Amino acid sequence: MKTTLKTSGSPRQVAADLVVVAVPTKEPRIDGALADLDEALGGVIAAIVARGEVDGTSGSHALVHVPGTAEMKATHVGLVGVGDASADHLRAAGAAGARIAAGVRAGSVTLATGGLSADAVQTVIQGFGYAEYRFDRFRTGEAAAKPRVARLTVLSGEAKAAHVQRADRLVSAVSAARDLVNTPSNHLTPTDLAARAETLGATTAGLEVKVLGRAELKKLKAGALLAVAQGSEEPPRMIVMRYSPKRRARGTDVLGLVGKAVTFDTGGISIKPANGMEEMKMDMGGGAAVIESMALIAQMGLPIEVVAVVPSTENMPSGTAVKPGDVVTAMNGKTIEVINTDAEGRLILADALTYAVRTQKVDRIVDFATLTGAILVALGETYAGLYGSDAAWTERVRAAGEAAGDLCWELPLHPDYQSLIESKVADLSNASNKRLAGATYAAQFLREFTDGVPWCHVDIAGTGMIGGAGTGFGVGLVRELVEGLAG
Repeated sequence: MKTTLKTSGSPRQVAADLVVVAVPTKEPRIDGALADLDEALGGVIAAIVARGEVDGTSGSHALVHVPGTAEMKATHVGLVGVGDASADHLRAAGAAGARIAAGVRAGSVTLATGGLSADAVQTVIQGFGYAEYRFDRFRTGEAAAKPRVARLTVLSGEAKAAHVQRADRLVSAVSAARDLVNTPSNHLTPTDLAARAETLGATTAGLEVKVLGRAELKKLKAGALLAVAQGSEEPPRMIVMRYSPKRRARGTDVLGLVGKAVTFDTGGISIKPANGMEEMKMDMGGGAAVIESMALIAQMGLPIEVVAVVPSTENMPSGTAVKPGDVVTAMNGKTIEVINTDAEGRLILADALTYAVRTQKVDRIVDFATLTGAILVALGETYAGLYGSDAAWTERVRAAGEAAGDLCWELPLHPDYQSLIESKVADLSNASNKRLAGATYAAQFLREFTDGVPWCHVDIAGTGMIGGAGTGFGVGLVRELVEGLAG
């Protein structure tokens, strides 16, 4: 979808399949773009508003078929309420516009945003782009040929081209992350995921990519990642991406991003139930978000140095798979008793966190992982679980998520939880037989591999994959976080 900006002109003169008009406030006024279109349509919009079909509240919407006698170039008009113009309501308005576009099979759409601010316009574009997304790579026939919006024109006197580009880049990055998450595991192995990162590195200025294979991981003594990988014929990969800006903002730290990327998770010997296991192709949502975030940061030229580490493997049962009761040694030298092989994400993240902190020398770090079913029980699909070792850093991550619409809810870490990660035979255990604080237990485990660096863990098991599809959760949060660090 190509997005362009038009800073002046009448919406009635726009040549498009659909014109979407923002209707503000709970008591909408017929002025501006609304009045212009209402005149062209002979008072139809005023009648719709008077009947309360669209009252400006978030979620209210209506479709008008433009008669051939009207002095308009568009064939349809969509009215969408923007509520109180909060970010959530603006995204909902954009999404409503995308649903109207799908209903009339529009190939070209114009968003007439009226007096909305430049920031508000960006948020409407995001909502439209997120809702317009469709994953049809493996569809054939009529389903594959279904029209999509090829051209989006934004009609705004407030926004500049840079605002539209910023929104468009975010939508593209989120969509790319969703594509990775939605791709079946036989088409996206750890090797394939690493190849995607390498392609981004080769085509994006300032972005360097290094991929570590089994031999390099053995030299690094990444025993936790290698233990998870040993049950699969697919070789593991540690994807390392570094963005070095042309000019680094004075006084800024090196930011570390870590993303879990299990391209398929059977649970290993502690095998998962068959029902729903097909969704475990999405157990790499954190890694996908981190990879595409790195390309976005580089494309925007943000003056912050960022390093990403994405451990990737399959978790399979086989004659060579790691077994419950085995003890493995992580990269930092700590021994781990494997109580449950389906608690594999924290194992591969342990080595990735160590690598980021000790080898890449990051100053602060955030990890994203579809880590625990417990977080889904606790928070559902609206909020991700947020844990942190530093109060100020955790608040900064939470606020970035709030601004992006990637909502995070902080949950506690406490020394009393330490007993859950104790082992009778090793330094740590990767699971507890007590059904207590499952998401917190996992976070407490990860903290052991951060060497005291300010760290946040974002558990996206509920928000990263909803309804059997990837959401791209985390990309927007990372952009907001890096922009904030850049001042």
